[in-house]
Amino acid sequence: MELTHIDEKGAARMVDVGDKAFTKRTATAQAVVTMKPETLELIKDGKVKKGDVFSCARIAGIMAAKKTHELIPMCHPLPLEKITVELEPISETQVKILATVSCTYKTGVEMEALTAANVAALTIYDMCKAVDRGMEINECFLLFKDGGKSGKFER
Repeated sequence: MELTHIDEKGAARMVDVGDKAFTKRTATAQAVVTMKPETLELIKDGKVKKGDVFSCARIAGIMAAKKTHELIPMCHPLPLEKITVELEPISETQVKILATVSCTYKTGVEMEALTAANVAALTIYDMCKAVDRGMEINECFLLFKDGGKSGKFER
């Protein structure tokens, strides 16, 4: 398999998407934040001193998706059409984040979805670190992508 971001001399490069067709692109990524049960209770009860953790994390994830090309050197700026960031407690100690991004363009939105999920998770950490520095961010990966030459991927 050829790496598209490396040229024939081994130098990093941004892929030329000029001749690619515009297609609908969608990707969903996840991250899971594990914390003390007391921390999740504070979040659910709205008692975190910095404010509404889930709302802030959702906004941070959306903003991050829009700025992915500024953070990841070889990413193209994309005309994103839809970004959703969902946060849901899945146990007494874990919050699952699902970020879905879509657009109609010449290259995929996997990095935007992954960036959104991870920044949302980091925002939870930032807002709650005063009460729980032992939080962990895990299970960060692509769940789904569709569109483009490589077609559909489902984990």
